[in-house]
Amino acid sequence: MRRFVVATLVAVCPLTAGACLAAPASSSLPEPLRTTAASLRDEAVRGTGAFEIVRSLTIEVGPRPAGSPGDKLAIAWGVRTMRELGLSNVRAEPVTVPHWEPGVAEAAITAPWPQPLVILPLGGSVGTPEAGVEADVVVFPSVQDLEKAAADQVRGKIVFLNKRMERARDGSGYGAAVGGRGRGALVAGKLGAAALLLRSVGTDNNRTPHTGAMRYEEGQPKIPAAALSNPDADLLEAQLASGKPVRVRLKLGSRRLPDEESANVIGEIPGREKPEEIVLLGCHLDSWFPGTGAVDDGAGCAIVLEAARRIGALPQKPRRTIRVVLFANEEFGLSGARAYAEAHAAELPRHVLAGESDFGSGRVWRVSSRVAPEALPFVDEIAALLAPLGVTERGGNDSGGGADLIPMAPARVPMISLGQDGTYYFDWHHTANDTLDKIDPKDLDQNVAAWAAAAYVAAEMPGDFGRAPEGEGGE
Repeated sequence: MRRFVVATLVAVCPLTAGACLAAPASSSLPEPLRTTAASLRDEAVRGTGAFEIVRSLTIEVGPRPAGSPGDKLAIAWGVRTMRELGLSNVRAEPVTVPHWEPGVAEAAITAPWPQPLVILPLGGSVGTPEAGVEADVVVFPSVQDLEKAAADQVRGKIVFLNKRMERARDGSGYGAAVGGRGRGALVAGKLGAAALLLRSVGTDNNRTPHTGAMRYEEGQPKIPAAALSNPDADLLEAQLASGKPVRVRLKLGSRRLPDEESANVIGEIPGREKPEEIVLLGCHLDSWFPGTGAVDDGAGCAIVLEAARRIGALPQKPRRTIRVVLFANEEFGLSGARAYAEAHAAELPRHVLAGESDFGSGRVWRVSSRVAPEALPFVDEIAALLAPLGVTERGGNDSGGGADLIPMAPARVPMISLGQDGTYYFDWHHTANDTLDKIDPKDLDQNVAAWAAAAYVAAEMPGDFGRAPEGEGGE
């Protein structure tokens, strides 16, 4: 993480491990703005309606993979909920999305010691023949090791990628482990493998596998791919450690169907003076199939919707428009994000700040950005406003803002990231355990407090954040 120092700043806490928050020695934000932002923050901490929003989504809609019947229900839910919360200009902007069904998923060790295995197909995987696939297993510690393998080591076998994900507050272990999910089947297929089994990209020890998107390339072999729960990966690892040949039988009924129409659901709090300038708050409305999508990303949708509702309920609307976007199909290809950037290309130069809540409901602890260097003092003022919430670390100025904001990077839209505590996020991510009981309402309230204060400052401040440095950012 890159850190920086602005000469006019003074620290507001002792320097410990990591970068401490800082505040300007003299504020450049008007006092009425600061007072209103602090009031939004403090009132949200006392309790919000965010939990009821995510409760409604998970109970009334539930799983909502791209192109599925649940996806269509979620769009209707989003439009209805925005209107009930008082947002204006509510609409569903069409997005074409891929449609894939998981089907049946069965696996078992057949030798040397037969045992059933708990699996989920990876998102986008092809199915097996009706009778399934049975073959010897060959193990590799990572996809990088698989890429170095000779074809005769792999041909005709089931490849087992046995990369463990490390737990981390900032979720950094995910990036180190997820490559095997994304391209493992592609690499194994080129080497002639019969199928791919992946140790789940997750930090739990439950018998609940983690799915997630994978990809193929046109003209290359497409082999079936599935994730093992971590305990089942341990079992397979132990049998392989015996030195005896290990065989697995795998059956997947997954299939790709014709594309479907989905939508980005959009609503606004119109600005009173500069309605053409936009502060964007995003989340993604879709989810994977096993759970109810409470943590990923029902929580994020509840946070940004409730934050916008609270700003909209102020006696005086902010100068700029606050736009909430519930993006379609983040999980399986960023279809909604790409469609938004294309449809709103002419508006992107007037997007003064964008941020996305897509990391569950863990408490915000860090503020990062991607703004013009001369605008960093404004971000520091936002960070100082959030300090009473326990936001104790200042990240760098290289944030990507969130996956759904990536297509906006070429337009140099300024970004803000309110980094959440992800210590336990990957215990439930993309599993059947992604359910409402994992969410603490008070944690949601803290997130709403942070987003409401930050968004209000961006929408009301006299100046702006310039244009972001070129590139997509890294946080």
